[in-house]
Amino acid sequence: MDSTVLKKAHYLLQLISKNHPSADLVLIEKAIMFADQAHKGQLRASGEPYIIHPIAAAEILAEQKFDTASIITALLHDTVEDTNISCEDIAKEFSSEIAELVDGVTKLKKIDYQPIHIRQAENFRKLLLAMSKDLRVLLVKLADRIHNMQTLKSLKSKEKHLRIAHETMEIYAPLAERMGMHQFKNELEDLAFAIIYPEIRDSVKNRLSFLTIKDKFLIKKTKDKLLELIKKNGLKAEVSGRLKTPYSIWRKMERKKITFDQLSDIIAFRIIVPKVEDCYHVLGIIHLTYKIIINGFKDYISLPKANGYKSLHTLVVGEEQQRIEIQIRTYEMDEIAKFGLAAHWTYKNDVKVAENENSQFKWINELIDVLQHTTNPEEILENTRLDLYSDQVFCFTPKGDLVPLPKGATVIDFAFAMHSKIGFTCVGAKINGRIARLDQTLQNGDQVEIVTNPNAIPMPAWENFAITGKARSAIKKFIRATQQSELINLGRVILIKALQKSKKPYNELDLVQILKTFQKKTIDDLLFAIGRGTINKVDVLQAMYAHFEGSDIEKGGLSALSILKLPRHYRKLKRMTRFLFKD
Repeated sequence: MDSTVLKKAHYLLQLISKNHPSADLVLIEKAIMFADQAHKGQLRASGEPYIIHPIAAAEILAEQKFDTASIITALLHDTVEDTNISCEDIAKEFSSEIAELVDGVTKLKKIDYQPIHIRQAENFRKLLLAMSKDLRVLLVKLADRIHNMQTLKSLKSKEKHLRIAHETMEIYAPLAERMGMHQFKNELEDLAFAIIYPEIRDSVKNRLSFLTIKDKFLIKKTKDKLLELIKKNGLKAEVSGRLKTPYSIWRKMERKKITFDQLSDIIAFRIIVPKVEDCYHVLGIIHLTYKIIINGFKDYISLPKANGYKSLHTLVVGEEQQRIEIQIRTYEMDEIAKFGLAAHWTYKNDVKVAENENSQFKWINELIDVLQHTTNPEEILENTRLDLYSDQVFCFTPKGDLVPLPKGATVIDFAFAMHSKIGFTCVGAKINGRIARLDQTLQNGDQVEIVTNPNAIPMPAWENFAITGKARSAIKKFIRATQQSELINLGRVILIKALQKSKKPYNELDLVQILKTFQKKTIDDLLFAIGRGTINKVDVLQAMYAHFEGSDIEKGGLSALSILKLPRHYRKLKRMTRFLFKD
């Protein structure tokens, strides 16, 4: 083993021993040796031995006190993808549990000439399906991505830099946030920010460096005062203060259209207490001591975020008239805030993390349902990208049931969130007792009543204003199924009319004989293509009757006269198909 690798491996084992006393160090050491042998002779773009990367990914997880299986998976995560090792080999040497985790983080085999965005979508689908079975798959994937982002500059291609950084910002960071893994999310965002907008990030960072010097005494002064106030009231707590991250500051500037000098709450404090009731007690102490800022209070304990995050947030005017944000939470809540649903796989130093409620996994299950009903790879990211972002609005049914939705969601999204059947049969709605359009954007606290009709069906236009993956996927699936049936019937009518004009009988046995000519498997496939307009009826007639000239039939579609003779239902469908398939 290379001396650099040996040093890295030794540090990893020391870190695990310190952070996770009950970890299986013998098995982890075996995994290091196994991975080193598997990657023997392989180098990274930087010229380092490849094994440095899996050790670094494992180190990221060890720093956060994750379990033995997660750390071993990080060490082995590229063995199946990049070496001759198989999942069966891993199951034999370690366990079936670790083999399944490694399989979950292993990308699908590359298919020659397959576009990058399709490969990306299929790998994303595989990742989500794997993490729905075991969330540690995502932990390893995020650790892998963090180290790849940290070393991205070793790649020569600037185009590749930007593609990977955008993928990180648009998929992996929001996915980490959606799962409540804020530490990973913050690091991924800042790493991607440095590549996508390097000059802006440097500018924000320089201003923060100046404030760190200027406000370090203010942070210490505020921290000491908070501890004194809490102790004076007979409570125990841990208090920490920090400046917010460059990316979160820039995002706030962009969202509010303000300059850096106009920002006021870039300093945040965190107070951690033993019990939930202590959170509200401390909040009362703070509000009695400092001037509160109107609309600056949020209670995520009584109304947790979808990813399970719980905390009290309050904005106050602190020392030297500086606006500060204070977050108050319990130790258990702090574990969830850092690691989200994955907190169950940390070594919990006397901190007992409550069992996950099934409701916290509802989002994952709904997303998997969307993916299983999405056959087009290009639709996978489209149907899930907005659902990844955790900015939400909380709406209510007339019975008072809470329905969380992504910010920007409409009435139709609400209907599908309640149940697909309600979405399919939705014909109207009332928001706060007033009649509303189906495309109306929902606001926090809206009470929404959906009006249904059992005979109603979804309209293609709904897709233009539905934003959730569940709604968009369901609408597309319904329209596709309906169109297929309708277009088969339309294709049959078009062919019958053409045959009648040529005084030829319509016999589907004749169509069976020409399926191979048009590379179709079934008669329905052929009729669908005729109805959609991708196969011309004249070509079909010429294939059926070799001597057919087609001079008496207008090429390019039905004649105006024949369309007029069609039932109104098919005339309407013909116009609709021109619109739907104009691309």
